[in-house]
Parts: sequence; structure tokens; C-alpha cells
Amino acid sequence: MTASDYIIDVSEADFEQKVLIFSQQLPVIVDFWAEWCNPCKTLGPLLERLTIEAQGSIRLAKLNVDENQNLTIRYGVHSIPAIKAFRDGKIVSEFVGIQPESRIREFIHSIIPDPSDLIIEKGNSMLEKSQWKSAEAAFKDVLKTSPSNSRALLGLAKSYLFQNKYIDALAILNTFPASKEYNVALNLLLLTNTIIQEKDRIPSDNPLDAAYNRAIQLFIKGNYPAAMDGLIDIIRENKNFHNGEPRLVLLAIFDLFGENHPLTQQYRQELTTILF
Repeated sequence: MTASDYIIDVSEADFEQKVLIFSQQLPVIVDFWAEWCNPCKTLGPLLERLTIEAQGSIRLAKLNVDENQNLTIRYGVHSIPAIKAFRDGKIVSEFVGIQPESRIREFIHSIIPDPSDLIIEKGNSMLEKSQWKSAEAAFKDVLKTSPSNSRALLGLAKSYLFQNKYIDALAILNTFPASKEYNVALNLLLLTNTIIQEKDRIPSDNPLDAAYNRAIQLFIKGNYPAAMDGLIDIIRENKNFHNGEPRLVLLAIFDLFGENHPLTQQYRQELTTILF
């Protein structure tokens, strides 16, 4: 991408191609401006300079509001300069009017994808494909440079659980940082502790106790549908068995697989039917 590709003029005729579609590759900042707008003459050159400094990580698209009134109305531009950042065809950030250069730098930085995000997405994709070792390597790669990245830590803990590396998973989950992934990590901590406790335990003569232990053993062996069937059966028979622990373990398994996994969708529906 050359410098001329970083900064372009757009109109209603090519806005979809040069902004919306292109934003699926790189973030696109749209500068809504006009010849008569004095603040635009100050902000425009600053945006252009910072775009060139970004070295191809963003595109700046300049749109004259007088010549493109349909787009101006479509995006609710009532005052200019108006700046809107697009990613994947959608507005992800915006501001109106003159801003200090430091604020604009922060604005640009906030819309540029972190390279580690792509590696984490790759790792999560590998989890979905049951490529546990490859997923582990991807998450470790992120953690080399960002050791407190909560998304990578959660992914690594999941890859350990799928590989029966429970002590390694426990080490991560016991010290998980405060983040939006924290609650999921707590659920996985419960699952990990339960597996460790049940792994070598000899169950009592109580049929439900034996069934619970058997369900955990099936999970350890990777027979996930049978393990989840066992947990569902226990919950169906006694919702309060072990203070409701089978239900919490099942919910943790849902977190392990993720909401879009077919097993999560199937057994969440069954659990809902039992509980409600």
C-alpha cells in the first residue's frame, strides 16, 4: 500500500467499496468535511500526517459533505468536522470537532487491531477444531509478550483442560487477573477442582454419588456427551445433590466449549427444560 492508498477521497459512488468493504481488511477513518469549514482545514492535515505515520495500518477517507448529502444524512452528521472510524463495515468509534493531537493519536490507536488479537482468534479456532496442542502454542505465543492477557490466559487454561493437564490449568485459574473473562475463569476453576477431587476418589455406595464420579471419569476420558448425559440425569433426579454441584459443573463445561458449540446448545436446552 502506497501513501496515496492511505489517504483517499470518497463519494457516494464508491463509499461502499472503499470504506465499508475495505474496512474488513483495515480500519477506515472517514473525515466528513467541507471547503467552508475552517476547523476542517486544521484537523484535515493533522489526520493526514498521523495516517501516514501509521504506515498502512489505517486508511483515511475524506468525504465532502456538500457533494455527498445522502451519506451525510445516513450517518447523522450535523456538525463538522465529524470523524467516524469503520471496522468490518460498522462504526466502531467517532468524534466531532477539533481535538488535541494526543487525543487523536489515542483514537487511532484504539481502532487498530492488536496483532495478538489475531493469534488469540487463531488459538480459539484451534480449540473449536480439537487441536489442543496447537491452541496451547498459540496462546503461549501471546503470553510471551503479554503475560497478563486475560483472553490468552483463559484460552491456555482451556487447552490444558482438554489435554488433562489439570495442575497446569489450576495454576492459571487460581491467579486469574481481574477482567471480563474472570467469571468464566472462576467456573473453570470449579470444574478443574472437581476433576482433581473425583479423579482418584472411590465413590460411596450411594447410586447418585457413583453416577457423579462416573460422569467426571467419562469427561476425563474425553467422552463429553456421555459425561454431560450423566450430569443431566443426576440433576433430573436430584437438583440439590452435592449442593447443586453437578449443575455448576455442567455450566462450567458450557463455558469450556463456548456458547456456539453444538454440545453447549444441546445440553443447555436440556438443562433449561429440567430446571424450568
